[in-house]
Amino acid sequence: MSKETSAETSRERDTSARHAPEQAEETCCPIIELRQYLHHPGRRDAFIALFDSYFIEEQEHYGAFIPGQFRDRTNPDRFVWLLGFADMQTRRTALHDFYQVSPLWQAHRTAANDTISDVSNVLLLRPARIATGFCFDPTNRPMRDAEDLAGGVIIATIYTFDAPVDPRFVDFFENSMIPLLRSAGATLLGHFVTEPVENAYPALPVREGENVFVWFASFADEAASRSYHAALTHHREWITFIVPALHMWGAKLEETLELLPTRRSLLRHHAQEQATRKDVRA
Repeated sequence: MSKETSAETSRERDTSARHAPEQAEETCCPIIELRQYLHHPGRRDAFIALFDSYFIEEQEHYGAFIPGQFRDRTNPDRFVWLLGFADMQTRRTALHDFYQVSPLWQAHRTAANDTISDVSNVLLLRPARIATGFCFDPTNRPMRDAEDLAGGVIIATIYTFDAPVDPRFVDFFENSMIPLLRSAGATLLGHFVTEPVENAYPALPVREGENVFVWFASFADEAASRSYHAALTHHREWITFIVPALHMWGAKLEETLELLPTRRSLLRHHAQEQATRKDVRA
């Protein structure tokens, strides 16, 4: 490795450390899928019951990791979940083994598939920098008999670009946007860009040929998320500097997902911690 390359790597690590998500645990997944499933009307909760009961540990048994699964707050027929892997080879093997070998999936796949109308909306992502992936302790996941209590709100914001995301945009996000997002009440969980490698498991398609930047934030409850949106909408610097700069970078806001963690979502535990801290401060 050249001195120049070594120095660049060192600078990236330093920047990542300063702007890493607000967790202390080790990054879980260099590869992340953001999956949006559409269900037949009124069938989403039947799928969630199957997912939380049978599919979490079973997928992780075959090498995957599930940071979170959610109800879409604004669409009663959409289920959103995150699926992580150590690398693309692990992804291929884990998906094959779960869908082709797993006895639990074979036993429940008909019931699960009967609830679903579309599974094609899948983004394949990687952390934008070394330390900007999800950092959670899997032992914090609620058990199978966990009560279905309120678990905060996760917001996923998706920007699209005409070309691969410029590392300088990541700098802009970290240095200019994150401080404002935090001041408005967001707890940053991670930010990601498209993983452009070929989908090695074509039986489960992903959105190819797209360039996205996705970031996730958590809030103690829906009131906190509404307050955050209101704060950004009226923030002078956001209006006069951030919005024009996003246009300059060619960042197009594709979607903002307002997500409610299911009772066994690992991200539910994190959001509940946020709610607890909010109650203590109050």
